[in-house]
Amino acid sequence: MQDDDFNLGAQNLTGPRAMQRTKRLLKIVLGFTLLLIGTAMLVLPGPGWLTIGLGLVILAAEFIWARRLLKRLNEQAIKLGISVFDKNDPRESSDSH
Repeated sequence: MQDDDFNLGAQNLTGPRAMQRTKRLLKIVLGFTLLLIGTAMLVLPGPGWLTIGLGLVILAAEFIWARRLLKRLNEQAIKLGISVFDKNDPRESSDSH
């Protein structure tokens, strides 16, 4: 009997497939680590939202939910930017000049 007879369900993790799985695992671990650090930075000093966004960018390469959340975060950031930098601010009046 050969050794392969006992490893019918085992996958051959040599070569490029092993490298792909290792890279994928590292991306997932890095993405979730950045999400956790970013979440902590929301109450601690540091760029929390930026770190969360970076974690989502990394996770979006692997997970659909991360892509959706990143898209939603991007849309909210655009809305916030428009409301902050809107030139037609109703609080400004041309009569006060």
